[in-house]
Amino acid sequence: MSKQIEEFNEYRTRMNEMILGDNNKVIKRIYNLDTNTYAAGALDVKTKELLGLVASAVLRCDDCIKYHLETAHKEGVTTEEMMETMSIATLVGGTIVIPHLRRAREFWHELETQKA
Repeated sequence: MSKQIEEFNEYRTRMNEMILGDNNKVIKRIYNLDTNTYAAGALDVKTKELLGLVASAVLRCDDCIKYHLETAHKEGVTTEEMMETMSIATLVGGTIVIPHLRRAREFWHELETQKA
């Protein structure tokens, strides 16, 4: 696993455990809502992850982008599908999304390299 991916996942896991350990009912419900939202339903998980990727890019949340990229990659999203999704995000979000596009492409490359 690449260092970038490993560090992202380790930090996310550690902090989520700490946050959920605080036993705040509202935060636990938000986490649960997030988990249930991205489960298969009328839309499959792959589609939901790509929608999450667009929203995350438009909102310029790098951690969210990485999360959706990794999950989308696990769901079998191709580089072409990811880039087409990011093209929609860049169109909707404007040129301010371009730095996030760069980091997303770099993270995706790490995911692809890890797969090889």
